[in-house]
Amino acid sequence: MNKIAGAGLGFRREMLNEILPEMPSEVDFWEVAPENWIPLGGLYQEQFKQASTQAAFSSHGLSLSIGSSDKLDVEFIKTIKQFLDSHNIALYSEHLSYCSGQGHMYDLMPIPFTEEAVCHVVSRIKQVQDILERPLVLENVSYYIAPGQEMSELEFTNAILLESGCSMLLDVNNVYVNSINHGYCATEFIAGLPSHKIVYGHIAGHFDEAVDLKVDTHGADVIEPVWDLLRFAYSTHGVYPTLLERDFNIPSMATLLNEVRKIKDIQAQSISVRDATTSGIAL
Repeated sequence: MNKIAGAGLGFRREMLNEILPEMPSEVDFWEVAPENWIPLGGLYQEQFKQASTQAAFSSHGLSLSIGSSDKLDVEFIKTIKQFLDSHNIALYSEHLSYCSGQGHMYDLMPIPFTEEAVCHVVSRIKQVQDILERPLVLENVSYYIAPGQEMSELEFTNAILLESGCSMLLDVNNVYVNSINHGYCATEFIAGLPSHKIVYGHIAGHFDEAVDLKVDTHGADVIEPVWDLLRFAYSTHGVYPTLLERDFNIPSMATLLNEVRKIKDIQAQSISVRDATTSGIAL
């Protein structure tokens, strides 16, 4: 199985003419949404195979709906496993949320931060991991309401990580958005996470609806306070593979690669600082 490292970019059909036949060397790994590729055949499958033989891939699902009260779609999860195995993809990440309730809702809804929800989600995670035969990696999501909240987002997230055995995808833009919208300290949230659970990260842009309302869109450049949070996350937990998300208003590949290079620069700087600190060298 291919392991990811460094800085990545989302793999999208709109990019194929720019990135094939030879994948850009600046991108260390690519992220694919299995649901967007499993149904496709013909030329698209040939192009995906061509890409996946050149570079490491991770995956980020859209419809697992781990927090839903609906029954888990076991056949769907088995299909995901076949996709991962056939393309040599070791890592399957999803959202700590739900997107179905007697039908698909096409949005990421917040799971209530309650002990009951922790138990429910943990049991489903274990079932998914048994089928996939690999750890499930769950992303902290942006949310705009917190129904029935009995514990903090951090307490809820840590309970899920501890009790399920799953790993974490840390999205620093989602932390930033939530910290503004819900009035908590972003650095305290990041510092409160278990380092050994963080295996992967996202960074993205968002939309400023108002001073106290940010909307997670993945449709804009990353802003400096979010880059600063990435630096803080690396200094706290060590450098982990990090992917640039851009789903709307997609600019040229040259512009995207500039942000990918910035991730790599921050990673290199963070490693240098940690090495110097470990060696006792004054910077």
